[in-house]
Amino acid sequence: MSQELGMKVYLDTNYETALEQVTEALKTEGFGVLTEIDVKATMKKKLDIDFRNYKILGACNPPLAYKALSTAPEVGLLLPCNVTVSEEDNGKILVNLINPYMMMSVVDNPALTEVAEDAASRLERVAQALSK
Repeated sequence: MSQELGMKVYLDTNYETALEQVTEALKTEGFGVLTEIDVKATMKKKLDIDFRNYKILGACNPPLAYKALSTAPEVGLLLPCNVTVSEEDNGKILVNLINPYMMMSVVDNPALTEVAEDAASRLERVAQALSK
């Protein structure tokens, strides 16, 4: 996964259930959802465009965030870890999880590798849990 922007998982459920499943899987790995951006509602309100169901979840694992910010304060520009949940035209639900290696590669600090590895392992387990 180190060269990809993120991981993709397709869920065979409805959109609302998918949001619940993603939030629970993140919670199991120590991530809380700090922010939730409803792209569909924003597009409708700001542009009067009907967009598909699409939410951006800003997920944070406090101990990992603390380590990263203590090592390189500029990492705050990249946090939280984003996870998107969207409904495709065919009705399938697509979950995208950010690749922490890609995020941390923006900051030139090798000490962040440990944080990226931990976050990546946790997000990979989230993807595996959703795939079951």
